[in-house]
Amino acid sequence: MESYLTPGLIISLIVVAIGVFIIAKGLVIVRQSEVMVIERLGSFNRVLESGVNIIIPFVERPRPITMIRYMRMGEEYHPMTSDETRIDRRETVMDFPGQPVVTTDNVTVKINGALYYQIIDPRRAVYEVANMSQAVEVLAKTTLRSVVGKMELDKLFESRAEVNNAIQAEMEEAASKWGVKLTRVEVQDINMPEEVEDAMRLQMAAERKRRATVTEAEGEKTAAIAKAQGQRESAILNAEGDKESSILRAQGEQESIRLVLSAMGDSEENKQTVIGYLLGQSYIKILPTMAQEGERVFVPYESSALLGSMGMFRELAGSPEDVVRQSLQKDGLRGGLVGGAGNV
Repeated sequence: MESYLTPGLIISLIVVAIGVFIIAKGLVIVRQSEVMVIERLGSFNRVLESGVNIIIPFVERPRPITMIRYMRMGEEYHPMTSDETRIDRRETVMDFPGQPVVTTDNVTVKINGALYYQIIDPRRAVYEVANMSQAVEVLAKTTLRSVVGKMELDKLFESRAEVNNAIQAEMEEAASKWGVKLTRVEVQDINMPEEVEDAMRLQMAAERKRRATVTEAEGEKTAAIAKAQGQRESAILNAEGDKESSILRAQGEQESIRLVLSAMGDSEENKQTVIGYLLGQSYIKILPTMAQEGERVFVPYESSALLGSMGMFRELAGSPEDVVRQSLQKDGLRGGLVGGAGNV
């Protein structure tokens, strides 16, 4: 039986197999958001972007980059190192373990932070630094110690955003040389010694008590001021009312005296008689009040003369009200005004 495997056919099959192998090795598919740094004979040649790319096998090869990632198991972080030929250009988070940091007031705290970064220039990330991820991690830790070391413990808790911005600003210049862009730095947890935490609790309780005392004192002060203002306004209104009432009473008495004098005549004797009568009425009105305030009542000497004047006045001309009423009836006026004047 004659064989069909001639030397020429075998050589052709070998060439075809080598060609298929070369094509398979040279055909590189790069996924979206990934790049590959290609070296030709040990020197940088180009960067392969996403899509279908062809390289020359055995002459061109991708340059790997070393990446460190932490795996959190409970309270411990375990670093995992890998060499990757495909460089991820997406934003990456690095959650590094807590670091002991000493504040300005000599308090040692343990701070756990997270770093968000993105590889912008893959060539620099590969050639400008030996281990990019480790360099970024060490830079973040040292910058964290430097920034927090300038602050007091109370200030650290009050201004986390300020700490994050300060760390990011100090790291940007160094990270940009490595082709890395820092997008955000976050301080996650701040752990303190137990004795410091207990002291802060006591300080917080004392501060809250002080604020409560101050608030209560301010409330009492406001209430006292409002009460004093109310009393002042009330006193002013009462004084104005008394003033207007006194003016009206004086005007009424003045009108009553004027009417009585006009009815009896303007002679000096009539004036004295009318004045004596009015004063006698005032004494009579006051006598019940004087009797209520004590066991004994002392009547002034002048009151007997006034009462005598009132009696004489009634014997001569009747009561002043009657005289005024008669005078007004003669003039065609009503007697209601006289009664009002006599009651003043």
